[in-house]
Amino acid sequence: MSTIRELAQSLGLSITTVSRALDDYTDVSALTRARVRAAAEASGYRPNAAARRLRRGMTEVVTMVLPTAHGRFDEPLYIELLAAMGPHFVKAGYDLTLLAAPPGDEEIKTYRRIVEGRRADGIIVVRARRDDARIRYLLGTDTPFVVMGRSDVAGDYSLLDGDGTKAFEVATERLLALGHRRIVHLAAPSAFTFATLRRTGYEAAMQAAGLQPCSVESAAETDPAYAVALNLLGEANRPTALLCATDRMAYGVLKAARDLGLRVPEDLSVIGHDNLPASARTDPALTTMELPPADTGERLALMLLARIKTPDAKPVHDIREVHLIERGSIAPPMTH
Repeated sequence: MSTIRELAQSLGLSITTVSRALDDYTDVSALTRARVRAAAEASGYRPNAAARRLRRGMTEVVTMVLPTAHGRFDEPLYIELLAAMGPHFVKAGYDLTLLAAPPGDEEIKTYRRIVEGRRADGIIVVRARRDDARIRYLLGTDTPFVVMGRSDVAGDYSLLDGDGTKAFEVATERLLALGHRRIVHLAAPSAFTFATLRRTGYEAAMQAAGLQPCSVESAAETDPAYAVALNLLGEANRPTALLCATDRMAYGVLKAARDLGLRVPEDLSVIGHDNLPASARTDPALTTMELPPADTGERLALMLLARIKTPDAKPVHDIREVHLIERGSIAPPMTH
């Protein structure tokens, strides 16, 4: 059966009724919708996707804009998230696209093209910032969106984030339990909300132990963290442990320690965050923290689909536990 007209005739229904039943409109009874879907399946009928999108005023596309530098598209954390999201969007009849744009004016222009050109039915915003122009822009549109991370921007939107404050409090307490007292936090830029939350957890644990916190900020990448770590580890009273805001920063610390002739974990304990695939293969394997990407991707997909289906629904704020994954990069401190 090749046309909707033939399907409608075989069922004794109007073309409009069959069309609305296939698009799952609730003004068609559940019994009729089931009957139409069963007949379409049995006959091998497939709706014209372009016509269906036009009727519904939908693109059947959702997108994520990855803020990244020019020429870079190597964010393994987000690739894992996409892999977890994909099957849920496919099941719901949506294509998932990934775009890249450098932070700033070009990034906002990308969002405008998506929204004003009606190129997506929903957007996933990642790497939330404390003062986030993307969120402020989307709040002024009718495009459904969800945010991975937290922001100081107030408004009616759903978000998912790991409990970074608790995670870094737990990681600091683990280093304290091993006997470390000179624990320095290598912090990501404070413009990112995650950086502020993680720093807060570290400082709370240090203060609870009667110790003075020491946070040193670096770009959340390997090379800048390497340069900062060289300075820190070259001091006479160097730290015995470095708690890093991201795994990429921890990689820079491991390299700096090796170049200075320091052994990890004997001379220096190192902890990261993200559990990137490479973290299990560093030497030694990196102790890190993880918001499980499979669960996170699934939850983000379901949250966005819910916003698309019911834009006026109450927003969801889902703050999830972050897990400490202990490997070979931490140990009790040795005497200098």
